[in-house]
Amino acid sequence: MNKIVMAVIGLALWSCTSTEMKLQQFLLKGNLALEAGNTAQAGYYYREATKLEPCYLDALNNLGTLEFRAKNFEKAVAFYDQALACKADFLPALFNRANARFELKEYFAALADVELIAKAKPDTAWLDFTRGLIFTRLRNFPEAQRAFNRAMAKTATPSSDLLVNRATIFYYLKKYDSALLDLAAAEKINPDEANIYNTRGLVYADVNDLERALIETNRALDRAPNHPYYLNNRGFIFLQQNDLKKAELDINESISQDPYNGWAYRNKGIYYFMVGDYASAERLLAQAEKMDPFIDKIHFYLGRAYLKNNQLEKACAQFQLSEEAGDKMLTGEELKKCR
Repeated sequence: MNKIVMAVIGLALWSCTSTEMKLQQFLLKGNLALEAGNTAQAGYYYREATKLEPCYLDALNNLGTLEFRAKNFEKAVAFYDQALACKADFLPALFNRANARFELKEYFAALADVELIAKAKPDTAWLDFTRGLIFTRLRNFPEAQRAFNRAMAKTATPSSDLLVNRATIFYYLKKYDSALLDLAAAEKINPDEANIYNTRGLVYADVNDLERALIETNRALDRAPNHPYYLNNRGFIFLQQNDLKKAELDINESISQDPYNGWAYRNKGIYYFMVGDYASAERLLAQAEKMDPFIDKIHFYLGRAYLKNNQLEKACAQFQLSEEAGDKMLTGEELKKCR
């Protein structure tokens, strides 16, 4: 979500007590080991510091960050929790815990951390940008747009990241012209940013201009080869083109690159549905929903799989969730079955 805050130390060691000197030496040695790429040694020095002082906040924060970088997000949160139990308003740990909770899809908890940070540092562009990211994942697109707009108003020169994320919201809100304008502005700032072209591909796919969607998604992959999200999106375009062989290859490779992306399992479920393997479709789509219930149109596709597998009650429950999400994809026949 955002860059992680690492603790560093100054040079005024002469004023420290013996214990403080040892703590800062451990922190410095850990930081130097980390800069050299030796994470195991860095972790050793940070742990030695916490043995000397269990509430040594900088070491606890850095231990959390080591786990975050290794994608051990639950362990990262545990270290940030330790730091915050010692000092509830320790901002680096709050900032980092918000990031880790975001990665764990604990969006409301991440938002709670952001609001705690806001009490100490109100009215910053970072806060609104982060709120926008969280509300995006929660599919609260109007609130996400408001947050990104506030971030934009507080930024003299908007970053390409901010523009692309707001464009993504415009895409979800079906404000395609606004999305394309933001993407064009982002491209002028950073034409090497792959997500500009990926998002533009999503816009074109949504308006059924699949040829242009494929061109833009390939441009994203030219800049970030084998990126799992872009491969998955290209696979979805191939599904829409009924090119099932290419779709399967891209989606399988996406899952291989990132086995934790629920969107790829959704698309693999759609693939199975299209080839008539409804049992596998149900299994994959149910797995995708379990991984992230906010995946776009997941309830619609899962409802269809349940319907094909003669599970009308489950199908209708999913169709209801689909309607509540605003998908507007149900056919009259499907609606009739659930009345």
